[in-house]
Amino acid sequence: MKTMQRFILVTLGVLTFALPSTAFAQVSTSFDTTVEKLSAQESQRKQQLFNGKDLAGWQGDANRWSVVDGTIRGANDNQVPSSTYLFTDKSYRNFRLLLEVKQTMGDEYSAMHSAVCALGERFTDKGDNTYGFKGPLLMFCHDWGIWDAYRRNRVVDRGPGPQVEKKGDWNLIEILVIGNRIRFAANGTQVFDFTDKPEMLQESPIGLQLHSNGQAQEYRFRGLVLTENPEDRLITAKATYTQKVEVQEAVERGVESTETETPETDLKSEISVLEFNSGPNAQWVWGDDNQSDYVLKTTFNAANVKSARLKASCDNVGTVFINGKQVATSDAWAQGMSADVTKHLSAGKNTISAKVSNQGGIAAFVLKLAMKEADGKLSHVVTSGDWTVGDDQKVAGRGDYGDGPWGKVFDGASEQAGRVPRGVFEVLPGFQVEKLFTVPKEELGSWVCIAFDNKGRLLASDQGNLGICRITPPAVKSGETVVERLDFSKCECQPSGAHGMLWAFDSLYFCCNGGPGSGLYRARDTDGDDQFDECVKLKEFRGGGEHGPHSIRLSPDGKRIFVIAGNHTDPPFNPGEEDDNKNYSSRIPTNWGEDHLLPRMWDANGHARGKLAPGGWIASTDPDGKTWDIWSVGYRNPYDMAFNADGELFAYDADMEWDVGSPWYRPTRVVHATSGSEFGWRSGTGKWPTYYLDSLPPLVDIGPGSPVGVDFGYGLKFPAKYQKALYICDWTFGTMYAIHTEPHLSSYKATKEEFVSRTPLPLTDCAAGPDGALYFTIGGRGAQSELYRVTYVGDELTGTVSAVDTKFADAREHRQEFEKHHSFGGDDSTSLSEMAGELITARDGKELESGDRFLKTAVRNAFYNSDLLNTLFSTEDLLEMAKEHTARDPDDVPQTDLEIGVVLSLAKTPVSRLSRLGNDEKDLARWKSAAHEVAVMVLNELDFGSLTLEQKENYLRAMSLTWIRLGEPKPETAQALSARLIDYFPAADSDLNRELCQMLVYLNSPTVVAKTVALLNQPPQRDNIDMGDLLTRNAGYGRDINAMIANQPDQNQIWYAFCLRVAKAGWTPELRADYYRWFGRAQTWSGGNSFKKFLQNIEGEAWDATPFDHRVLVEAAGARTPYAVPELPKPTGPGKAWALEEVRALAQDGLKNRNFENGKKAFAATRCIVCHRFAGDGGATGPDLTQLAGRFNIEALTEAIMEPSKVISDQYRASTVATSAGKVIVGRIVSENDQQISVLTDPENSTKIVDIPKTDIDEMLPSKVSIMPADLLKPLNQDEVLDLLAYLLSRGDEKSGMFAK
Repeated sequence: MKTMQRFILVTLGVLTFALPSTAFAQVSTSFDTTVEKLSAQESQRKQQLFNGKDLAGWQGDANRWSVVDGTIRGANDNQVPSSTYLFTDKSYRNFRLLLEVKQTMGDEYSAMHSAVCALGERFTDKGDNTYGFKGPLLMFCHDWGIWDAYRRNRVVDRGPGPQVEKKGDWNLIEILVIGNRIRFAANGTQVFDFTDKPEMLQESPIGLQLHSNGQAQEYRFRGLVLTENPEDRLITAKATYTQKVEVQEAVERGVESTETETPETDLKSEISVLEFNSGPNAQWVWGDDNQSDYVLKTTFNAANVKSARLKASCDNVGTVFINGKQVATSDAWAQGMSADVTKHLSAGKNTISAKVSNQGGIAAFVLKLAMKEADGKLSHVVTSGDWTVGDDQKVAGRGDYGDGPWGKVFDGASEQAGRVPRGVFEVLPGFQVEKLFTVPKEELGSWVCIAFDNKGRLLASDQGNLGICRITPPAVKSGETVVERLDFSKCECQPSGAHGMLWAFDSLYFCCNGGPGSGLYRARDTDGDDQFDECVKLKEFRGGGEHGPHSIRLSPDGKRIFVIAGNHTDPPFNPGEEDDNKNYSSRIPTNWGEDHLLPRMWDANGHARGKLAPGGWIASTDPDGKTWDIWSVGYRNPYDMAFNADGELFAYDADMEWDVGSPWYRPTRVVHATSGSEFGWRSGTGKWPTYYLDSLPPLVDIGPGSPVGVDFGYGLKFPAKYQKALYICDWTFGTMYAIHTEPHLSSYKATKEEFVSRTPLPLTDCAAGPDGALYFTIGGRGAQSELYRVTYVGDELTGTVSAVDTKFADAREHRQEFEKHHSFGGDDSTSLSEMAGELITARDGKELESGDRFLKTAVRNAFYNSDLLNTLFSTEDLLEMAKEHTARDPDDVPQTDLEIGVVLSLAKTPVSRLSRLGNDEKDLARWKSAAHEVAVMVLNELDFGSLTLEQKENYLRAMSLTWIRLGEPKPETAQALSARLIDYFPAADSDLNRELCQMLVYLNSPTVVAKTVALLNQPPQRDNIDMGDLLTRNAGYGRDINAMIANQPDQNQIWYAFCLRVAKAGWTPELRADYYRWFGRAQTWSGGNSFKKFLQNIEGEAWDATPFDHRVLVEAAGARTPYAVPELPKPTGPGKAWALEEVRALAQDGLKNRNFENGKKAFAATRCIVCHRFAGDGGATGPDLTQLAGRFNIEALTEAIMEPSKVISDQYRASTVATSAGKVIVGRIVSENDQQISVLTDPENSTKIVDIPKTDIDEMLPSKVSIMPADLLKPLNQDEVLDLLAYLLSRGDEKSGMFAK
């Protein structure tokens, strides 16, 4: 037995001895994997500092340090008067140390940090502690960074350490020391990268810390692999980027900066271009390394300077200071800087400094300063080899000014316009802006979206394909920003191009617009390594680009995700699918439409042509992206949204800047996006006015701009007013607004306040941070991107205030009761809500009489989803309602608002919800007829003159929707309504005039044209527009708006001209002439990029609808410039004397694979274009031929061309007029009244008109010969003849099947 025991012990001893030393340490698999990442050369030099059995090679207090379970244990259960360390026997200077550390957690244990000490010296600390240390402590667990013990205290902030720490678990630590640079990584994330002064570091032992403490504490260490003279790279962490916080120069909003005032100089002291360009030539300069940032400096003396002009350029980003004050900045070398710097100069010594950085490629900076003294003497300061980098190092030359690729950039340098200098922030009193990070464009892109994760770290997405970054912001007022790119290499898709990000349901959601493709994505970390290893697309979105899918938000109840998208992205499902798919539902009926009474014109430049309702949208989905519920529609390009503390949603929608100056321009705006809301964006001229009853008004108009990120200020350490504000960002004009809301009825009203601005400041997103600071990014569209934050440093109290509004809370709750019944489709798509019916019945429809449009919208949508819909709006019920109206007592006073609401509800009824109709077309037609009859009866009962202004607008909108959706009025109805309404036009209110004008034109009022042309003949009306400093923040975008303000169009007159383009009744040649004269005046006005093209298109459409005899008279009157005949092409030929039957035979099978351009050429070569308009081009003396294919077949067309005198229409027949004075006038009579006739004597010149009094006419005989020549085809060859016929029959469509593809 003893022999056996001895054998077992010896055997075990041998086996134990044979195991590698790391086995004693019980390291993790990830630690072993990390050690394997060492290069072959470095791996050969690795040292195992701990053998896993005992403390051989270490020195420390035996009462504090021991080996337990193969790990080094540092612990105390009594007082530790001063920090004590376990030191290595050996000293080290350049090394890489890998270890794992775990802090024992619990109520009985202290949470005090531990550290690795190095590069200092041992000494005897208080309490006779011979294991004390003086020097750098590289801290971990609970606190992180570098503490310089007994010397400087903290020298490096915590960085992302607290976020990446695995509390109570093993943490992988890597320390890399090379020279005086110390890098530290924890759990795969770089915590800091610090370069110290060489004199502060020395070779020393490495120690493990047990901190001074009066409470029990315990740390475990294992691994402890060290290599000396390591390679210059971290092996546990990806590349990280760090940057120190910089407080930005700012002025308080509304305070005039004396430094920005233009100096008062007489003309003699101003510096001319010639004077500036004289003197020495500047050099392009930089430091030695293109990829490094520098501060370039020089000094000079100045005396008695009366004027000073500075110009500079930097490839890529530069900011210039004189005597410490910023004077100019630019982020693109082609946009040179120019500033009057007279006030910044001091008598005597002055310093110019330039902070410069590069984003790839060559780097260079150039500057020239010209100064003129009182006596006219000139002097210059230019960049040269005498400038320095830092304190005393000379700059490196990059070329002479004028050299390529930059050329003479000073010629294009722009003045720093505006009250505040370019590059200087303007903030409200007490606030400051800090720059946290400048994004390396080539590596990390341009950030357009930010959001916080569950650990308080900021996430940022590139607009392109450079992925997602994670940012650990420094503590407020100090520290260093740490940025890392997230690793999605384990995922099946790599997210980028995110316009929205959200941490929810233990996942990170992305709304990508580009990158891996438009859609909603979800990423998860399933293995706990703080990187994402799963990323899946939950929903593909149909659309993208700048009007694609954008932001995402978590619903107030934390159960659903809201998505917002622009109008180039289709909704998550097609209209009607909610009836058949239980995963789809909508808060608003999906029978949306354009709903225009008069034909809309698409954007004059073609933008969004063909994009139909519902426009941009908001929808919600479940955490798996399976069920979709459309919440709100009718936007242009809303980028972001946010919920307030009351659970209400607000969105920030875009304008169409090309529309500036037109009556359909709609400014950027914030809206209260309630359930089932419609905001009426339609493309081109089709935007609904804000007063339309079937849409909702904005919360507040912002003005021109490009909406991007928004967020509420909840949790910010700001004064109370600004904690409750909604912050919205405008990319174009570099302005962040604070929107202050106040409850009103069941919605809110609001005011805007400029919060932060700068030139330039292309804002992209903002987010309220958990640290109480407001973070924002700039960038987008490839612009240089930066991360900033706003903090409050003023004297007001910043304690947390309740953000919930109790004012009008009952009204909001009442509206929300109806909104609970807004689900069209979903799990039970066929049922209608009895509860909604009870709600409406209990109030007897009183909500429809309310002045609260948000409540009316909620009630109407609930009604469509209630059992009352089939009770009240079935065909039989409608017919019965019509009988009741017919039998109504004339003395009964109509309930105006209720009855208008009924008409609106009828017109917009989602007929798919009417259970008795089914899909039968006859039943549907019968229902529409009954609804139409009821609507007309109700409208006829109301006395238009007795209505309020709002009621009149609602009445006209309800009438419009009746004609649009239920059918045109009968002629007698139209005539009667027209006769009633014309007495109220024009009205005193411009909005009412807008509606009356289009309604009367639609109803073919015989007098609306005369009344409207009279309005066009009045002097133009202008608004008083003051946009303050806003437009100076982006001179390029602001130029058109400034021009429009200085030379404003009369928007009412433009609307009248737009309506009259389709008016049919009431025209006379004189009215036509006045109408077209107006266009000549309007073309002198200024507007956005589409403004003048819209005017051209309105005139063009009107001209196309103008009878040709009126056209002649208009041109003859000089009201419109006659068609200018271009130089006409020659026929190719050879021609021949074509016979009619011969041409018809050729055309029988020959109108295939024809040549469109050749047909167009033949139309001009035969001079047809001189008299006839075709496809928008040509003269006015003959009929427009564009639509002749609808009236002529090939037989009739060839006869009209080749035998024009066979059948002559009275409309086009020439006449011979003999006067009593013996004159004979031959031509076509284009106008006749009781006093005279007007004769066009030259069919190729519309101005050749003779007016003949009827009293002077002796005889008038019709001509038997057509004024159209008979041999038009004679000069053409066969192909030209066939191509011409095909061209005429194509209506000008080159895609017609008659032409070759």
